[in-house]
Amino acid sequence: MTSKKRIILSTFGSFGDLHPYMALALELQSRGHDPVIATMNYYREKVQNAGLTFAAVRPDFPQPKDQDPELINRLLDPKKGIKFLTEEIIFGSIRESYTDLLKIVESADLLVTHPAAPAGPLVGYKTGMPWISSVLAPLSFFSAYDPPAPPFWHWTKKFRVLGPHAMRFFLDTMMSQYRAEAFNTFREELGIPYYGHPTFAGQHSPTLILAMFSPIFGPPQPDWPRQAKTTGFCFYDGHHEHSLSIELSEFLNAGPAPIIFTLGSTAVWVARDFYAESIKAVTQLGRRAILLIGDERNRPDKVPAGVIAVDYAPYQSLLPRASVIVHSGGVGTTSQALLAGAPTLIVPFAFDQFDNADHALRLGTSQTLYRNQYTAERVAKELAQLINDETYARRARTISEGLKQENGPATAADLIEQQLLRIEKRIEEPAYASGD
Repeated sequence: MTSKKRIILSTFGSFGDLHPYMALALELQSRGHDPVIATMNYYREKVQNAGLTFAAVRPDFPQPKDQDPELINRLLDPKKGIKFLTEEIIFGSIRESYTDLLKIVESADLLVTHPAAPAGPLVGYKTGMPWISSVLAPLSFFSAYDPPAPPFWHWTKKFRVLGPHAMRFFLDTMMSQYRAEAFNTFREELGIPYYGHPTFAGQHSPTLILAMFSPIFGPPQPDWPRQAKTTGFCFYDGHHEHSLSIELSEFLNAGPAPIIFTLGSTAVWVARDFYAESIKAVTQLGRRAILLIGDERNRPDKVPAGVIAVDYAPYQSLLPRASVIVHSGGVGTTSQALLAGAPTLIVPFAFDQFDNADHALRLGTSQTLYRNQYTAERVAKELAQLINDETYARRARTISEGLKQENGPATAADLIEQQLLRIEKRIEEPAYASGD
């Protein structure tokens, strides 16, 4: 074990982008280190209530209930959302992000960066401080051997039959359409040489990449960077924040395992008819259901008997009680659903959700239904298949048992400590040499 170190964990995004770093921070804290979560100010209370140190980094977003619906719709547009997020929000705020993070890393021993927080690599290269990067889903590697299913071209997975060389050409062509002009202008002002597109190869540290997902979900590929190490999912559930309500516990105990519908912490704000169609589907099937609606504005006008709607419930307590889980495919919810050991129907909205759905499909635990296909009749048909074909449930239980053998936060912390030891040895070696 290394001596106590101050480790900055920089992240940006939804709960799915925050929770793995909180899990890692708690593990590092248990080992005597001083981890700091550096992210949007919106998460200050959540991080501090978990007993962790928080530092604010722009850009920030208002509380979900105060967010501009038009902004959320633009973010979650399958074709244009990623470009809007990266080029207008993330790269558009790169100067502010860099200024905030540069101050936070003063006296820090190590910086850990997130794929959507490009100020981190800039700080690492500019200061020369030790830094490592991380990714949360296989999509971040854009592998030609495990071709991504992006939201705007999810049909490209059909081209896998052409082999990795053809896919590499296709992926490079696809990635070339993305600009990073505001980012590159600022990078040049800082005097930092070009090190790759910040959304693609440029996000990765040259020394260590923590692939914070299970190798069961995303097996390592020949074209991953050599310094990439899979850790397993870093699960965080925040039992201190919420527990199952008495009403929800009584509902669970009153009948057969229900179908659970959730849109995570992002897609829930553009739910539209998702919950109404879900109610119609379970009514057709004669099944019980739990709707995690996120906010009272999503509460259906009529909730029939056998269905209950609640704002939130901790996944690790609730999802193992499901017969089937219907969700939008964020990597946080996808990993928790796999851990729960229940079949899933994934309805991807944007970002990496299409690719995560494809990985779950290939595991044999899931089916995918695109958003424009989400009607009660189609949902009922897909759910009936998942319920009646026992193969899905058996495969889901097998995957769950495999995930339970992993300890993502501990493995990630081990790799961080090993990196810190290597850094300490490099610092000490010249002193020993001078004394010989």
